[in-house]
Amino acid sequence: MTDRDRPSLADRRETPDVYQPAEDSHLLATAAREGVAAGDRALDVGTGSGYVADELAAAGADVVASDLNPAACRQARERGLPVVRADLLDPFRDGAFDVVTFNPPYLPTDPDNEWGDWMETALSGGEDGRAAIDPFLDDVDRVLAPDGAAYLLVSSLTDPDAVRERAAANGLDATEVEREAYPFERLLVLRLSVSGE
Repeated sequence: MTDRDRPSLADRRETPDVYQPAEDSHLLATAAREGVAAGDRALDVGTGSGYVADELAAAGADVVASDLNPAACRQARERGLPVVRADLLDPFRDGAFDVVTFNPPYLPTDPDNEWGDWMETALSGGEDGRAAIDPFLDDVDRVLAPDGAAYLLVSSLTDPDAVRERAAANGLDATEVEREAYPFERLLVLRLSVSGE
């Protein structure tokens, strides 16, 4: 059997290559829909299936979806969304968006137990769960329009206080706008805005 004939690790785990909507997706979409207005320019970072971006579009926002995973980009495009293949916020211009949403990979992962496929990229937040969250917080103010806001989903597993501290260090106010409890974690949505705005 050649490598081309061998099923991918995701197939063997019976897991898709694209993160599909779950409780966290719904919580983020709910929070963001309350904060978006018709005509707002919105960016859904790490869009996965495109669910959150689709919800923003349904609320009247002019949405762009982005993801690093090419399969996620295809799936979001199939939903009719404009898509950019991107690593977080890198290709987007300063002040471009009124609303930014991000459901990051947030599960703390032991580096010795990583499985090395697109689903890991969608789920693994590194050892502290903040491997994608921290660089997002370091750059999100750049792409926000004046009076813009970002909606970031975080888990109790990622130390929300550390997330708030990183946000504050980047001049961002972090206000909790949604919360749901599950047996092993709490999910929170933080609304991030530039301090003083």
